[in-house]
Amino acid sequence: MDDAATEPSMIDLQDVHLTYDGAREVLRGTSFSLRPGDFRFLTGPSGAGKTSLLKLIYAAHFATSGRVEVFGQDLSQTVASALPTLRRRIGVVFQEFRLLDHLTAFENVALPMRVMGQPQNSYRDDVIELLTWVGLGHRIDATPTVLSGGEKQRVALARALVAKPDLILADEPTGNVDPVMGEKIMRLLLELNRLGTAVIVATHDLNLVRGLKQPILRLKDGVTTLHGPMPAEADASAEATEGAGS
Repeated sequence: MDDAATEPSMIDLQDVHLTYDGAREVLRGTSFSLRPGDFRFLTGPSGAGKTSLLKLIYAAHFATSGRVEVFGQDLSQTVASALPTLRRRIGVVFQEFRLLDHLTAFENVALPMRVMGQPQNSYRDDVIELLTWVGLGHRIDATPTVLSGGEKQRVALARALVAKPDLILADEPTGNVDPVMGEKIMRLLLELNRLGTAVIVATHDLNLVRGLKQPILRLKDGVTTLHGPMPAEADASAEATEGAGS
């Protein structure tokens, strides 16, 4: 028997609907699962609900109906006091970076470790290594008020990775950086995935999707469908309207 087929899902969505303001239906019965060690690109037209879907998984939003299970917990049945523990297993990079302006880049990246009560000597080298990897080794003492949008994005990425989470949710992680840094960021995510971390990357960059040859969750008309890696020579005309957005 195939062990992967019997391995429990890390994420399991069944017939999930999400409606905003009682009117705008973003998700219309989507279902999919993600197992430990999976990598998925999440693609879809602008406004399709990619960001909303990631926030459902992180329990920043809650489904209008249907079941969302994360790490075996039905989020609709999970008490609020248990959510911080669940979220600590997830590294997130959303388009709103949520950095604390009074903290340095080092302190922002170290924040998850401080929240967990870890002594600084246990994570200091990891924080510096991550900031150096994303090209900010010379900016560890800078606050977000003097960082560019791309630099803030890289600080947010390093913060998402520092605690070595079981799951990474990255929303347009290469959207504000140059192609060289974007490739470096994706190599880091792929290496973490190779070591066992599950990853979902929402992106509108179809060149990125083609180049990395990973499975695709396509979100359209409120429903996700799973596709194999996009061939390098694929005609992108069917996806030409894709773009960033929720």
